[in-house]
Amino acid sequence: MKRIGFIGLGTMGKPMAANLIQKGFNVTVYNRTAEKADELARLGAEVAQTPAQAARSSDVLITMLSNDASLLEIFYSEQGILSGIHPALTIIDSSTVSPQTSQKLAEELSAHFVDFLDAPVTGTKPAAEAGTLTFMVGGNQEVFDEQQDVFSALGSKALYLGPSGSGSNAKLAHNTMVGINLAGLAEGLSIATKAGINPAQFLEIVRSGGAHSKQVELKADKIIDRDFSNQFSLKLMLKDLLLAQELTNKFQLPSPMLNSATTLFQMGLSKGLGEEDLSAVIQCYEDWMGVKVTRSSEAVVEAASAAEKQASPLSGRERRRNTRVKLDISLKLSIYQWEQEGSFSGQNIDGTLYDLSESGLQITSAAPLAPDMFIVIHFPQEAELPPITARVIRIETHGSNFRYGCMLSALPPYVRIKLEQYIEDHIEYAL
Repeated sequence: MKRIGFIGLGTMGKPMAANLIQKGFNVTVYNRTAEKADELARLGAEVAQTPAQAARSSDVLITMLSNDASLLEIFYSEQGILSGIHPALTIIDSSTVSPQTSQKLAEELSAHFVDFLDAPVTGTKPAAEAGTLTFMVGGNQEVFDEQQDVFSALGSKALYLGPSGSGSNAKLAHNTMVGINLAGLAEGLSIATKAGINPAQFLEIVRSGGAHSKQVELKADKIIDRDFSNQFSLKLMLKDLLLAQELTNKFQLPSPMLNSATTLFQMGLSKGLGEEDLSAVIQCYEDWMGVKVTRSSEAVVEAASAAEKQASPLSGRERRRNTRVKLDISLKLSIYQWEQEGSFSGQNIDGTLYDLSESGLQITSAAPLAPDMFIVIHFPQEAELPPITARVIRIETHGSNFRYGCMLSALPPYVRIKLEQYIEDHIEYAL
């Protein structure tokens, strides 16, 4: 069984090293903060006192560090990795660093007959714990093939992508998408919440539609449950986006979405969220809109109230329905009665327009009318409306007055529009 050295026991490195121990490898670990190795020692790991000692006692050495500076220090410092390398050693770096750093280390180690693979991973802490990481690997393919047992112990997939630096290039491209997707999730959730929509219900829609993504799977519930415990920190996400910007600058490749996401995470860092999970960037939006994105119904009610205040004014019809404003528009009603074949008799009575509905009018009058009676309604001259024919279909008694529901007959569309506008103007004047 291969002897494995593991340097870097942070959020990702510690569960990765634990998986190697559980899979039966002889593992030697090193971490700058020594107490982080205690739990692994209880699982059976040997604890090295220096990076050089970890390299010296290993056939394969894995590094998982936070950034370029930390990685280079582990290699080049006194009693660093370079002080303990030996021919036939293979070093697998799973840190997310610049492709230039990966290529520099590959060249340095090749001169000492040491093989090097840049093999960053996709997946956060839960994937590291479950051994389901995906490795993207650059370097010599023969070396990659020789280390399949190591990759299999740590992940569910390992892809060979090309020469040294290829894995790091792929990781920066990948994390560009992660940052943009997370920003999109935060922004969409904020819009929905500010509009008064329950975030949990909104996420049901997202999960069943085209907006669904891995970030929704991993981070949506963390956001609405206010669980910003670190699976992948905001400051590391920002570090990767800044590295990706360096890469796109080198390529002279415009990257407007990358730049926007980077700015957002920089704001999150300035708020003191660097050590929290990258999903904590939602707190930037919460500050801007004054509402928390949470399962709490209180937040939804607060947002709904705010949205209602900013809503467009109600139409005249909505105001009538919501407030039941009495229109009090004076009308003249012509009533015709059949006398004999070919002749009618009629009279004019006073009435008042009470309301306008989808299909007719409500009119009040002191004069009694009969169901199915046809009347002709005359509006005030200022309305500039022609006489309108209607049929009485409903009668209600209110004290000494009657309220008649009247169905309009064959009303031309242009007349209805003019009628509605007249009533709308009358309501605005009355209020």
